[in-house]
Amino acid sequence: MRPFSLFNLVTRLLLATAAVASAPAADAAAQQAQRAMTRPVEPDAQPMKRGRVGEGGENAQPDGIVPSGGVELYQRMGAALPPAPEEKPSDSPVDEAYGAYQRGLYVTALAEALPRAEAGDAAAQTLVAEMMSKGLGIKRDPKTAAFWYGQAAERGDPAAMFEYALMLMTGRHVERDKAKADDYMRRAAEAGNSSAQFNWAQILVSDNPGEKGLKLALPFYEKAAAQGLADAQYAVAQLYVTLADTPQEKKAQARMWLLRAAKAGYDTAQLDLGLWLVNGVAGERDFDGGFQWMRVAALRGNVVAQNKLAHLYINALGTRPDPVEAAKWYVLSRRAGLADPELEDFFLGINEEQQKKAIEAANRFRRS
Repeated sequence: MRPFSLFNLVTRLLLATAAVASAPAADAAAQQAQRAMTRPVEPDAQPMKRGRVGEGGENAQPDGIVPSGGVELYQRMGAALPPAPEEKPSDSPVDEAYGAYQRGLYVTALAEALPRAEAGDAAAQTLVAEMMSKGLGIKRDPKTAAFWYGQAAERGDPAAMFEYALMLMTGRHVERDKAKADDYMRRAAEAGNSSAQFNWAQILVSDNPGEKGLKLALPFYEKAAAQGLADAQYAVAQLYVTLADTPQEKKAQARMWLLRAAKAGYDTAQLDLGLWLVNGVAGERDFDGGFQWMRVAALRGNVVAQNKLAHLYINALGTRPDPVEAAKWYVLSRRAGLADPELEDFFLGINEEQQKKAIEAANRFRRS
C-alpha cells in the first residue's frame, strides 16, 4: 500500500476551510487577480514529472580570472590541507546484514539477517520483511513478509510498526483490524517515523471532524515536516493560515513551509504557492513569483494550475498578455475535464488563427 493514502481527505478539509486574503479596493489589478485566482477544489494531483534544472554559465570574470575556492585555494598557497576530524567512537555493533543490503548484496544480507530474525532481532526481522516484500535476494513472498513485519512490530521497530499498520488498515495479507492498525501507527509516530507521523495525523483528522481533528493532527504534521516530508510541509502551511488561534510566529512561517514543499516537487504546493503569492496570502503580493510557480505546476501536469495560468496570461499578471498561451493552457485543462465558462468565452472570442496555434501548442505539450 502506498503511504499517505489518506491525503485527499485532509486536502479537502483544508481547502474547505482555507481563508484567502481579499485585495485592497484601490488596486484594480490586484482585485482582478483575486477574482481570477480563487482556488477551487481540484481533482487528485496529477503524476509529477521530476527533473533537474541544469546550471548555466561560467563563473569567469572579465579579466579571465576564475575565482578559486576551497581545496584549490590551499593548493595555490602551497599549504597542506588540515587533517580530517577523528571519528567519534561508537559502541554500536556493525550491522553486517544492513550493510550488505545497502551495497545491493541481497543474498548475503538475507543470509546474515535471517538467523537474527529467527532469534528475535526486530531490526533483522524488518529487513527480512522488506526483502521478501520486494523480492530482493529471494522470491517475492508478501504473506511471509507480513509475518515478519508483524513480529518486528510486536518488538517495537518503528519502520515495521508503520508497514504493519498499513497492512492492518486494508487487510492486505493479514486480517483487517483498524484498532490494532491505529495503535501501531500511533506508536510508530511517537517513535519518530516520519511517514507514520503524517499518516497518524491523517487518521486524527479523519476520526475527529472539524477543527478539533486539525488541532490534534498539527503536532504530528509539524514533526513530519521537520523531517522533510513534503506532504506534511504542505499540510503545516495550510493549517498555519487556517486555524484561527495559530500563534503569530507560526503564521509567519506558513509561506516558508509551503515553499519547502514546492521546492521538493510537490505540484499541489507549487499551485498553492502561486495562488498565495498572487493573492497576498500569508505575506505580500508577488505577481512575478506567483506566475513562475504556477507555470512550474502547470508544466508538471497539474490541471488546476494550467487553468489558472491561462487566467494569468489573459490578465497580464506576472507576465505579458499572450492570448495564444492563455488559450493553450485552457485547452489542456478543458481536455482534462476542468470546465471554465469564462475561459470558454475568451477562447471563442479570439480569432481562428490564434485558436489554431493554441490547439497545435497544446498538442505539442501533450506529446512531449
